[in-house]
Amino acid sequence: MAKVIMIQGTMSNAGKSFIVAGLCRIFKQDGYRVAPFKSQNMALNSYITSEGLEMGRAQVMQCEAAGIVPSVLMNPILLKPTNDVGSQVIVNGEVIGNMSAKDYFSYKKQLVPHILEAYHTLAAQYDIIVIEGAGSPAEINLKQEDIVNMGMAEMVDAPVLLAGDIDRGGVFAQLYGTVELLEPDERDRIKGLIINKFRGDKTILDPGVVMLEEKTHIPVVGVAPYLHIEVEDEDSLTERFTRKEEIGLIDLAVIRLPRISNFTDFNPFERIEGVSLRYVSSVSELKNPDMILLPGTKNTMEDLLWMRQNGLEASILKKAAEGKVIFGICGGYQMLGETLSDPERVEAGGEMKGMGLLPMDTVFQESKTRTRVQGTFPKVEGILHTLTGVSLEGYEIHMGKSVGKEGVCAFTELTDTVTGSSKPDGVYYKNVYGSYVHGIFDKEEVAKKVIEGLGEEKGIDVSQMTGVDFAQFKETQYDKLAQGLREHLDMKKIYEILEQGI
Repeated sequence: MAKVIMIQGTMSNAGKSFIVAGLCRIFKQDGYRVAPFKSQNMALNSYITSEGLEMGRAQVMQCEAAGIVPSVLMNPILLKPTNDVGSQVIVNGEVIGNMSAKDYFSYKKQLVPHILEAYHTLAAQYDIIVIEGAGSPAEINLKQEDIVNMGMAEMVDAPVLLAGDIDRGGVFAQLYGTVELLEPDERDRIKGLIINKFRGDKTILDPGVVMLEEKTHIPVVGVAPYLHIEVEDEDSLTERFTRKEEIGLIDLAVIRLPRISNFTDFNPFERIEGVSLRYVSSVSELKNPDMILLPGTKNTMEDLLWMRQNGLEASILKKAAEGKVIFGICGGYQMLGETLSDPERVEAGGEMKGMGLLPMDTVFQESKTRTRVQGTFPKVEGILHTLTGVSLEGYEIHMGKSVGKEGVCAFTELTDTVTGSSKPDGVYYKNVYGSYVHGIFDKEEVAKKVIEGLGEEKGIDVSQMTGVDFAQFKETQYDKLAQGLREHLDMKKIYEILEQGI
């Protein structure tokens, strides 16, 4: 049976996911079979496993760090928000329905058997399980039915390391206040504190660390620096959306939709020197990009309405008429068509006009497509003709079917690796391209050929603007993360906590 340790945080974005990933990498480097686990994740960045099941992207990132194949056992419950008060509920990789926050709060205890079955299956296969909590264990309004923080720790008798974010200030209050709001038995579970995202001279911090240990009677097991690691982050709190990007030789603009999902699709472009990737949410931010990217969304119709109301749709239509490349993925692809119909009220119901840039129609369906695919771009015309013959792979997650008009050209030819069946996917027309495939740019050659086509259109030499193999690049980042944590965490103490348990 596996040893277990749990990382909880004082708040969302305290760095739990990265600490879990870093520990997974360290334990792997030290020769252990290690797996991540998060009983319940709320995220719009999701992933499809080789079995065609859906799980949170953060746990996939942690699996990559651990050097193992992702499994829904590592994230048995995934909540995908549909609006401010409700979510699609996914259990063991399959949708069970939509619930309001209130209804889910009453229902979630029924999911405990699924959580325990997943955990114990993993515990029989691995030496170490590193569990990630969610938000904060001090959310006293949620503690009664908790299944993801101290409730989870109690279920599997896990010792806890509590992490606080010093970068946003008030870390001593965060850590002390969280400990004080816990019940005595919960406090006893916390075996170490971590101050995360530190920048500066640690000697200035040391007196505060001593006082914190005196007040909480819990050792500080590390002051981790602010590590600049380029891997997938939590969707709602990513810094990618707010950082200011200088305009590059090739400029890409991603529309930051209110319900944006799987924006990790565009990460490969960040690794190409001379390319800028900007997230924009207003007409004034759009400027004059070489390509506009419409990402996935959990609510296509409402996000299209948002673009229609704030003027972004009109601006995109104008850029398309000027010959700029428009590229839509999943929900963004659906928006580009002529009509969107929702007879089964998968979203808001009814019918609405699409952007009219692609000759196809979309009908939403209650059944969800979840699969992995591989294939090629058979014959592409227009600015992205450079993609012709290039291979791709990725995954599909959508609740709708898009059908092109007669004579329209398919953008890709795919093989469903779950079922073995073949199918066309996507549509292109003039300078507008769309596909359901998430991860479509992950292969180095795909991203490279997109930039090559855009450079050719601008009449500039992009031969030196080479990309990287994104999978290989991430491996270097996990090693960098592990090294940073080894240097600044007391790994001897953490191994002791792991061995001793509660």
